[in-house]
Amino acid sequence: MRQRTCLGFALVVILSEIVLAGCVTPPGPGVPHSPTVGVLPADARALRYGASAPAVFENPEMGDKVRAMFGSDWGPAAQSGGRLRYGAIGYFPPDSPIRMLRVDGQEYIAITGCVPQACATHRGLVLIRNEGGDQLWARLDEGGFSQYYGYGPAMSGALVSPAFIDGAWRALEGVERTATGFPVESSS
Repeated sequence: MRQRTCLGFALVVILSEIVLAGCVTPPGPGVPHSPTVGVLPADARALRYGASAPAVFENPEMGDKVRAMFGSDWGPAAQSGGRLRYGAIGYFPPDSPIRMLRVDGQEYIAITGCVPQACATHRGLVLIRNEGGDQLWARLDEGGFSQYYGYGPAMSGALVSPAFIDGAWRALEGVERTATGFPVESSS
């Protein structure tokens, strides 16, 4: 009987060690991680390229980059042949909030918005790296489907990390929920 109790105890200890070891194992190489994101207090850096989304997108330093990032999705599908009914430009009306974020130690200008007639299901985010504005990322949600975009040196679809963009998205949703006192619907 005593042998059975010792064997049972040893089995419990071994299984516990296996479970605990599995809980603290870091992800392997190539596995995306959740970024560390913080929304920064508002300051003039957020308005570096303009005081509204249309002003940023028309800024001589940013206009061509933004349009290149979205490609044919910039305009409504009926006009541009892109995939988006309203086009990327429709997601960012003049009242779209512009904020500063810090993601994994780097600062970004973040522009959030939505298509006014379909705000619950058609929302967007543009991130502009604050240092030089040479790297841009975006996420556009269209009725339950998320599209991810990137622009910059050596940027390709493979380098557009949904985990990176989604981390920023969630941080900004938290700020919006706190500011309005109402939950923000999300498809993520």
